[in-house]
Amino acid sequence: MSTTIKLEKKVLSENDKLAAEIRESLQKNKIAALNFVSSPGSGKTSLLEKTLQTLRNQMKIAMVAGDVQTENDANRLIAAGGERIKPLVTGGSCHLDAKMVSKVLPDIDMNDLDLFIIENVGNLVCPSGYDLGEDMKVVLISVTEGDDKPLKYPGMFRRSSVMVINKIDMLALCDFDMDTVKKNALQINGDLKIFELSCRTGEGLDTWFAWLKSLVAEKKASA
Repeated sequence: MSTTIKLEKKVLSENDKLAAEIRESLQKNKIAALNFVSSPGSGKTSLLEKTLQTLRNQMKIAMVAGDVQTENDANRLIAAGGERIKPLVTGGSCHLDAKMVSKVLPDIDMNDLDLFIIENVGNLVCPSGYDLGEDMKVVLISVTEGDDKPLKYPGMFRRSSVMVINKIDMLALCDFDMDTVKKNALQINGDLKIFELSCRTGEGLDTWFAWLKSLVAEKKASA
C-alpha cells in the first residue's frame, strides 16, 4: 500500500512540474486556457463546435481533442472551422496528462493565440486529479444525466471553476431538477460559475460566448 502511494505521488509530482511549465508558457503569451471535462455524451464536442463556428473570426483558438481510440472529435472540430486542432489519442488511458499535452504543443502554432482549449477524455473521475496547465477546468453535464452528478463525483466539481448544464431543451423529457443540481454543485463548490444552455437550439449560447470573450480580454489585459 505504501509503495502505491509513493508511486502516485511521484507520478503526480512529475505531472505538476510539466503542467507548471505549460502554464508559464501560456501565461507568458497571455493565452486563456480551459480544460473541458465531462462524462461521455454530455456534449463537450458539440459545445466546442458551436464555439468555433461563432468565435473563429473574432479570436484565434487552438484546441487539443483527447480521445481513447479515435480522432473523430478532432475531425468534427476541424469541420466546424478550427484551424489549430490537434488530436490526442491516449490508446486506452482514461484521462489526459501534462506529458501528453506537452508533446502535442509544438505542433500547434501558439503565435498570436487568444484561447487554448483542451477537450479531455470523457470521464468524471481520473481527469480531476491531473493539472494540464489550464487556467481552469470547465465541467459539463447534461439534463439526460442525474441531478445528483455533483454528489457522485465531488472531486471533479470541487476542482472545476465552471459548470455547464447542456441539453436544457430536453428538460421536459427527463427526470432532472435544475434547482437540485445547482444546489448539489454549489454544496461541493460554492464558487462555481454556472451556465445553462442547449447546443441543439442555441438557447444560452450567447451568454457562454460573451463569457469566453470577457475571459480572453481579461487575460490580454493582465500584467
